[in-house]
Amino acid sequence: MAAAEAAPLFHMVQESLWTAAKASGKPYFPPTYEQDGFIHLTADARFLLGIGNHFYKSVPGNWLLLCLDPARLTAKVAFEPAAPVGSTSSDGLTAEKEDAPLFPHLYGTIDYEAVRSELAIERDDSGAFLAIPSLGIR
Repeated sequence: MAAAEAAPLFHMVQESLWTAAKASGKPYFPPTYEQDGFIHLTADARFLLGIGNHFYKSVPGNWLLLCLDPARLTAKVAFEPAAPVGSTSSDGLTAEKEDAPLFPHLYGTIDYEAVRSELAIERDDSGAFLAIPSLGIR
């Protein structure tokens, strides 16, 4: 019997940055990597639209959701409390209580071989993240 596939980890990415990184063959790092020290990931898909609207609503353009195979990531992944993205605080993103969820932080690049799929994210004209149709998230 084959081993069960690990649950995916998710990363929201500006489509233009992801496409450029893939075309160049260079490692992908988001714009806030140097400031934050890691790549922000999410393990629970239910948080994705809230994360998009909290951190990225003012960032224009098309966005993709990368679905990652954690077993194929070569950099360290640590589950830690929600953290700021660049200069945007994580305050209000999750309940400030002892059982607040932990988020996976990737201390290195996203290996291209770890990407299971790239899914479209729907936004409205104001930049609000509305849906990830392929995951049935609205």
